Amino acid sequence: MEGEKEINYNRLIYIVAAVLAAAVGIIYVTPKFEVPDGALDFLPALNATINGTVSLLLILGVVLIKRGKRDAHQLVMTTAIVLSALFLISYVLYHTTHESTSYGGEGIMRTVYLFILITHIILAIVIVPLVLITFVRAWARKFDKHKKIARITFPLWLYVSITGVVVYLMISPYYG
Repeated sequence: MEGEKEINYNRLIYIVAAVLAAAVGIIYVTPKFEVPDGALDFLPALNATINGTVSLLLILGVVLIKRGKRDAHQLVMTTAIVLSALFLISYVLYHTTHESTSYGGEGIMRTVYLFILITHIILAIVIVPLVLITFVRAWARKFDKHKKIARITFPLWLYVSITGVVVYLMISPYYG
């Protein structure tokens, strides 16, 4: 019976992740909503700040669990998930009101930027179900399964959050 519950959660998680990925993809091909000039221009910097904070929380979460501080770990990781959800809302809000900004660099830096951006995008899609499954397993107190998937989720989520900051820093000179 418990295996069925987990499968049902996983099915729901994959559906939510697919819907989120599709919704984010759609915002790039739909017309943008009008907002007063400059009204939401602060969002990319806010998003980078959120990503940077999530990176620090992820590292802190690992340190806490290795020290046996499960309650503190749970609080820190839940905070990271909440911040990531706020990031997603802010990201969608910005991109439904602004056209994408193109990177203006050339040569090797353009190649580096594109590599970071492409891997960031792919792993940002992959990380959503991994984070949710990892969270559900901890919430269900299936700590052995939680630990197994967390070993995969942590480095990928950390990469996505750090590269989110790097992408922002590399593209920020080109915001119009």
